[in-house]
Amino acid sequence: MTEIHPFRAEVPQAALDELGARLRRALWPDELPAAYGVTNERVRELAEYWADEFDWRAFEARLNTWPQFVTEIDGEQIHFLHVRSSRPDATPLVLTHGWPGSIVEYLDVIGPLTEPGPAAEPAFHLVIPSLPGFGFSGPVRSAGWDRYRTARAWAELMGRLGYDRYGVVGNDAGSMIGPELGRLEPEKVVGVHVTQLFSFPSGDPAEMAGLDEADQAALARLQWFYEEKFSFNTLHSQQPHTLAFALADSPLGLLAWNAQLFDESLDAEFVVANVALYWLTGTAGSSIRFYYEEKNSTERPQGPTTVPTALAMFPNDFQSIRRFAERDHANIVSWNSYPGTGAGHYAAHEATGVLTGDVRRFFAGLAQP
Repeated sequence: MTEIHPFRAEVPQAALDELGARLRRALWPDELPAAYGVTNERVRELAEYWADEFDWRAFEARLNTWPQFVTEIDGEQIHFLHVRSSRPDATPLVLTHGWPGSIVEYLDVIGPLTEPGPAAEPAFHLVIPSLPGFGFSGPVRSAGWDRYRTARAWAELMGRLGYDRYGVVGNDAGSMIGPELGRLEPEKVVGVHVTQLFSFPSGDPAEMAGLDEADQAALARLQWFYEEKFSFNTLHSQQPHTLAFALADSPLGLLAWNAQLFDESLDAEFVVANVALYWLTGTAGSSIRFYYEEKNSTERPQGPTTVPTALAMFPNDFQSIRRFAERDHANIVSWNSYPGTGAGHYAAHEATGVLTGDVRRFFAGLAQP
């Protein structure tokens, strides 16, 4: 089952009508302060935008301007965008999103990366898959779709497309899958570019000695996130199916649950487009199982990754600590922080020019002798 078939997003009108009706007859909880979680005000603003202003057909048309395909890999349908540059010297890249994002994360970078304009700037052929269990790649029917199985699927996908040398770009779950893809195919992956390197203290007190103020602040931010915002991770990794009943039945519930990980600085169009894609494909429940599969994964690769690795870090996001990252990744060749952007977890959307510039410089540098 190696065939690749063209795909178009075409949601039935009945599904859109039912969605609108559900949003308008939603039941609301009591008003409570932000200390208790995402607020009624925040969710109401997004829900009204979804019901009254968001145009799925316009978003669908935007999505369908790009070539899309599906293929079966390891028993599951995998959906992906495949946008080739007009440039014969273009480098293939596979770009991977995370939760609660989707392929929507990367739509803004397609033009700048495939057709950058100046001939001196590198161009790229882009492969942007929907993670198994997310969007048009789901719902998945099988268990075990952790970062390692997904990396193997991406290796198979790039091979089917005829790419024997390619680069990797990732955010969130993509920042975990990307390095494993490099570990899996070091002879094919020219480099891995991510927006987070999820390396944590090992428990050895010696690791903590001499950390500078920035690293101490990063640890403090991580501790705050763990204590105040980590409930989603705990529930996803322990009882995802219990939560899935609520997410599958209520678009308002799905909106509130996913909105907790979308900063309020993000525009409503971006937030709702991501959430609507989950709702209209019935993948709210299967998407969160990624956390369960990660928690219960039995794969434990030994040693650090060795392919050239780049980090582009943004201020309102997870702050990686280089000392820990170099323990897990032996070939970090680019480490850049962009505090002046004010961007957060979705840099491809919030700081498109900055991120694409960092991607270009990293891969251009690898091409030098």
